[in-house]
Amino acid sequence: MQNTKFGRTGLRVSKLCLGTMTFGLQCDAGQSNAILDAAAAGGINFLDTANVYPLGGRRDTVGRTEQIVGDWLKGKRHQYVIATKCAGAMGRNPWDQGTSRKHVLEAIEASLKRLGTDYVDLYQLHRYDPDTPLDETMDALDTVVRQGKARYVGVSNWPAHKVARGIGRAEVKNTARIDSVQPRYNLLFRSYERDLLPLCEEEGIAVIPYNPLAGGLLTGKYNGAVPPPDGSRFQFGTAGARYQERYWHQREFETIEAIRGVAVEAGMSMAVMAMRWTLSNQAITAPIIGASKPEQLADSFAAAEQGPLPNDIKTRLDQLTHEWRAVDVER
Repeated sequence: MQNTKFGRTGLRVSKLCLGTMTFGLQCDAGQSNAILDAAAAGGINFLDTANVYPLGGRRDTVGRTEQIVGDWLKGKRHQYVIATKCAGAMGRNPWDQGTSRKHVLEAIEASLKRLGTDYVDLYQLHRYDPDTPLDETMDALDTVVRQGKARYVGVSNWPAHKVARGIGRAEVKNTARIDSVQPRYNLLFRSYERDLLPLCEEEGIAVIPYNPLAGGLLTGKYNGAVPPPDGSRFQFGTAGARYQERYWHQREFETIEAIRGVAVEAGMSMAVMAMRWTLSNQAITAPIIGASKPEQLADSFAAAEQGPLPNDIKTRLDQLTHEWRAVDVER
């Protein structure tokens, strides 16, 4: 597994990042450990989690994923780059969510305890909070860095204009700068190519996109003529409806069939081709890959080993999916 530069920083991370949102609900602790072991064996040294995980859970499950990751890390913390996030609801109180100074500082302490470490390498805001002044949020992140509880800070699911404003405020106030973004990005969702990705290239911001396989749709294993199977991302807990709204539509399945034809001609699996397409974008640092079984990591490993797509194949895929550059980013 190759390592790559993390934006403008001096940090280097594996070309793939392991996402852990399936740990603790879709996967029990034993299965989660098996996935972590397989990722480590394949050369992944970059792990991403969040305080609200596992995916599809409720208030009584928040924090479970961080706990599983923390237990697995015992005795080997220094070998991995650890990223986590805050902003989601962690309790019943109105201040138990968002990006207020109160919540950010309380959330980092709780995450560190669950992860069994005194710092994380990357601390991210899981969403933009319109109810908190941006300066308050950026000052809170700066406090986290100055206290040594995070080495770098980033954001997830922020639109480009908010990221740009965050960078500007940090420069004016001389506080910790946004060094990474975590957007949704794949062949069926390309909206951020219009603004966020060019901004990141210009400003030297690392891009660690999630859903590179569109929740598994880009593997080609689903049939849009029948309902999503039980246990899949599209039927799982509180997250199933969200994933169906994102991807489970006739137009998406028509695009999938067109992509399937290119994969057959190219002699590679759809998953490998879709992942290689993501890796072909120079703005991308390390796609976040997820799994509910260790063997599901194999295609991502193959894609990372093979590297970017040949120009002719990438051009065909770009043309086939050009319409997805106009999809509403809020969907």
